Amino acid sequence: MWAVVKYDRKKFILMQQEMRGRFGKNLLIYRPKLLIQKYKKNKLVNKEIDLLGDYLFCYHSDFRKKFFLDKIKFIKGVKYFLDGYIEFQKDLDNFIINCKKFEDKKGFISQNIYDFKKNNLYKFHSGPFTDKIFKIIDLQKNKINILMGEIKATINKQDYFFKPI
Repeated sequence: MWAVVKYDRKKFILMQQEMRGRFGKNLLIYRPKLLIQKYKKNKLVNKEIDLLGDYLFCYHSDFRKKFFLDKIKFIKGVKYFLDGYIEFQKDLDNFIINCKKFEDKKGFISQNIYDFKKNNLYKFHSGPFTDKIFKIIDLQKNKINILMGEIKATINKQDYFFKPI
């Protein structure tokens, strides 16, 4: 059963070690991540971003029992866990399966997880146009025609990371 946990990012490794010590090998931890390339001081830098911020998914077959959830509350690095996860197991499973479907070989989620639509605004998060806002004019299989201010351009979907505003 999946549980959603809010954690302290600075204490993630400590939290992970302590959880594995308490729950054993049957514990699964899943943090969906994006890999973004940004220019910093004229150098291209890779940056990992958690898709859910400071939330992660934990799976253990015994999370149905209240006793096991009480153990999570007092682990260093855990702020709290979300209640109501028992009713939404099907939704959590579908979300995690969908995220894993869009992962690349390194475990990072590609931007294909987003649904791109014409005439909507998007923001670049990688490449030379980082933090610039644009509008999609036309969608093709691998290419997108965009309008940035008054400049029209065609870009390749896989070359840049962008997401809806």
